[in-house]
Amino acid sequence: MADMIGFRIKMIAASYEDGNDANRLRSDPIFKMAQDALPSGRDLASQSTMCRLENLPGVRSLLAMGRAMVDLYCASFRQVPKRIVLDIDDTFDTVHGSQQFRLFNAHHDEYGFQPIVVFDGDGRFVGAVLRPARRPSGAEIRPHLRRLVRAIRSNWPNTRILIRADSHYCSPQLIDWCRANDVDFILGLAPTTTLRKHVAELKTGTTARFETSWKTNEVCRFKEMDGAASWSRVELVIARVEVGAQGADPRFIVTNVPVERPRRSTRIFTAAAERPRTTSSAGRRISPPTERPAQERRPTSSSSAFRALRLAGI
Repeated sequence: MADMIGFRIKMIAASYEDGNDANRLRSDPIFKMAQDALPSGRDLASQSTMCRLENLPGVRSLLAMGRAMVDLYCASFRQVPKRIVLDIDDTFDTVHGSQQFRLFNAHHDEYGFQPIVVFDGDGRFVGAVLRPARRPSGAEIRPHLRRLVRAIRSNWPNTRILIRADSHYCSPQLIDWCRANDVDFILGLAPTTTLRKHVAELKTGTTARFETSWKTNEVCRFKEMDGAASWSRVELVIARVEVGAQGADPRFIVTNVPVERPRRSTRIFTAAAERPRTTSSAGRRISPPTERPAQERRPTSSSSAFRALRLAGI
């Protein structure tokens, strides 16, 4: 089994993501030598064998694989960090066939999946979950985050964890969970009519300041406020209004990061802006499948290939 998994990972690392390619590559001398086999030796695993391999794991095995990826991430550090930043986002992955449990995404006008991927603040891969092509809800995100934080803290019990994510991850369920489990967060907040009213005066003043600055540099100002009525407690909301040649651009975040003044808003927004972005979209709300397709094992293979390429400096 180790040889088959190794062959599959090397296929993906060499840009042969389709399992059907195994029939053509199983006799390739380069792949044989990469598997510590002689070029004249027996062929590697076929496509049908790879298919059976990917259909073999159950739910418990998939969770164990995800836990193993987190353990590998923690083992990649020479010393235990005092604080880590986890950047969470989902990205649309178009399918080019009739894959099991594919869904249609109205925003992209394509069929595909929309996996949740997690990297740390330095770009190290932490984990991934393959899921339907629709926007994740707070109820769906919370169990994934709970398992992820639990796995990290089993390796580093004293390390502070900061979660950064876009506005569709900003839900009462996620905020309450972070509060209850001592996890820091910086989450984007979708602009609403109420939020825009709160920054209307700031927007006017920032625009006037830009007009009197010879329009050479962008002008950025901040405002702190409390929100929101639908949350279980009052949270700190920070607004940033940036005015440039293309007009005003108001942004909002909600956070519990304990940053002291002065320039608290600037520091927090700078930390939020450092988060790398991946493609995010809204899709049709369709109930998730109850079965576990073979595709759910593939994020482990793909992430293993990603790690191998990074170790090779590629």
